[in-house]
Amino acid sequence: MNTYLKLAIVMLVASCGGGGGNFKAPRDLDNACSIVAQRPAYLRAMKAAERRWGVPVAVQMASIHQESKFIGDARTPHQYALGIIPIGRQSSAYGYSQALDGTWEEYLKSTGKRRARRDDIRDATDFMGWYMDGTARSLGVSKADAANQYLAYHEGRSGYARGSHLSKTWLLGVAGQVQQRAVMYQAQLSACGRA
Repeated sequence: MNTYLKLAIVMLVASCGGGGGNFKAPRDLDNACSIVAQRPAYLRAMKAAERRWGVPVAVQMASIHQESKFIGDARTPHQYALGIIPIGRQSSAYGYSQALDGTWEEYLKSTGKRRARRDDIRDATDFMGWYMDGTARSLGVSKADAANQYLAYHEGRSGYARGSHLSKTWLLGVAGQVQQRAVMYQAQLSACGRA
């Protein structure tokens, strides 16, 4: 009886997987093939988002790398008054995709996925695909254009449409890095037969 109880507990814990629990980043974030070899669930999730929303896996990977470095429960840093008094986080961004509370709520309503979680890679990639698909439809930004998709993701679509990113040289630099990483990831995934 005791053995059956232990087995039942192990099976229960194992069934609670699906992206939850292991929030640590994989090793070697500069190698897409290594990332998906360590975390096959990542590739399955990104391929599902690509099929549903048309956003290439490499664009999703590069954006998630920039947003959270593949840390599932990533949050923005705390802010401090007078350098010592904690006054909350910089924003409500959370999870792999660093989705803000308001945008996440919009996603939940739009898709009807009431149980979706920002710290689940399947939901995070679906959210990112949903957002980037909306950007392509409303602003005409190609889903393969990692730099401009990232700028619209970071600034919000209305901010991007106003050109709020154009005066932020640091952000334009980051978007360029996201583009370079997407190109690198695509070449790597093609080379290891995962594209």
